[in-house]
Amino acid sequence: MASATRDGHKEPGGVEFIRESDGTITAQDVETGLARGGETRAEALSQLAEVLALENGEGEPIADEDAFLEGIGLDSEKTKTAREKNDSLPDFMQ
Repeated sequence: MASATRDGHKEPGGVEFIRESDGTITAQDVETGLARGGETRAEALSQLAEVLALENGEGEPIADEDAFLEGIGLDSEKTKTAREKNDSLPDFMQ
């Protein structure tokens, strides 16, 4: 469902909500195509807002990359090996 004004005219951009087969909801920014999901519309929209902020350069740099990776459950050595093999960082880490 795209956003619309109260008089029914669609505004440029907006957010579409998609109910997934597993019951979760995906919020997708129409303008950028970026999307995030959650258990509720509010959760999906909150996650999408965070992604859009990061896309716009907001956020804080990661001071200790190894500690960050370990903190989110990734083995920093395996990540380092994968980077060397693939010769670049994933987009979200650049």
